Amino acid sequence: MHLTRSVTAVGFWIATVLPIVYVPVIAAGIDSMSRLSLFVGLLAINVLALVVGHDYQASRSR
Repeated sequence: MHLTRSVTAVGFWIATVLPIVYVPVIAAGIDSMSRLSLFVGLLAINVLALVVGHDYQASRSR
């Protein structure tokens, strides 16, 4: 049970903080296949983190 809450919390915080990484990637330009792959990979990780962290209890209003 504790592990599940920890994984959910990590997923929530990764989904919250990861979009900050998009800024330098977009600012540098997506002009090659490797940068496009990086951007798509970041998006995929963000979606996965959103799904995993969706039920994080601290994210709900009390």
